[in-house]
Order: sequence, then C-alpha cells, then structure tokens
Amino acid sequence: MSERQQAAKKKRFEIKIDEELCKGCDICVYVCPKSVLKMSDNPTDKGIRIPEIQNPDECNGCLACELHCPDFAIYVRKRKQ
Repeated sequence: MSERQQAAKKKRFEIKIDEELCKGCDICVYVCPKSVLKMSDNPTDKGIRIPEIQNPDECNGCLACELHCPDFAIYVRKRKQ
C-alpha cells in the first residue's frame, strides 16, 4: 500500500462526544465493531466516566455508536479532505 493510500485510510471520520449530554452508559463502547472507543479512567467534573476515543484511525463510519446512544451525545462525521 502506498503512502498516499495509507494517509487516505487514516482518520476518514471524526468522532465527537458531548460531555454535557453523555451519562456514561457505555453502550457506544460495546456496539463499536472496531473498538474505537473505551471508557475513560478519569471521571468528568460531574463524576461520570465517559467514553474516549482510543483508535480513531480504525473508525469505519458505521454509525453504530451514534445510532445506539440514548442521549444523542456522540457524533460521527466524514472528515473533509
């Protein structure tokens, strides 16, 4: 695979987590087929452990995390090139 192909493969999607909306249910972590998310070890100011992005390059844009979030706290968008 050429360098250009590798660069194009990386970070095709942007993942945003709204800390104000997230209640730390961790559904998004379990439904992600690529293990992009993991629960943070450090709680927020509200004392809630929320997900964090651990493997952003692995995101395939399936939207499973976004579609299963009961609080609409996670967003997946295609990156602008």
